[in-house]
Amino acid sequence: MHKDFQVRSLTIQRREILKSAGMACGSLMFGAKLYAKTQQASMQQTPSTGANQKRTSLHQEIAFKASPQRIYEIFLDSKQFAAFTTLGATIDPKPGGAFSTFGGLIEGRNVELLPNQRIVQAFRPTHWDPGVYSIVRLELKPQGIGTLVVLDHTGFPEGDYDHLNEGWQERYWQPLQKYLG
Repeated sequence: MHKDFQVRSLTIQRREILKSAGMACGSLMFGAKLYAKTQQASMQQTPSTGANQKRTSLHQEIAFKASPQRIYEIFLDSKQFAAFTTLGATIDPKPGGAFSTFGGLIEGRNVELLPNQRIVQAFRPTHWDPGVYSIVRLELKPQGIGTLVVLDHTGFPEGDYDHLNEGWQERYWQPLQKYLG
């Protein structure tokens, strides 16, 4: 009788632990989804106005105190990309490999990969119409002990210039500078 009581008690305890763990996981998933939605809302764009309304390409040059190899690896490694952006990333680091970054808000495919020199991607925020992609070209140029990253982002829809131009600064370059220390 005493042993039977212990077995039932352990079974109840296990159920309670599993139930609590399930609720904790659910809360974590809800929190992650809420955070991603908040990020998505902050990534929603205000259409460009004036001279930038018709622009469908942008060019930026950013210097980093890291080697081209380090920058290349960060952009093509899921864990490192997620670490510097603070949002989930899944990246297949091969030519033709698919990627999903910023918790699923950006997706695309690697078109051309020249190790430590160039990354070319078909790139799209998921709020764009299905099938609409732009081209992101990152040239990694050695500069002393660091790297000059030359970004050319082309073929995006009219009206997106201001949002994308600021987005590269706020979502990529500033966090990457911080991550690299």
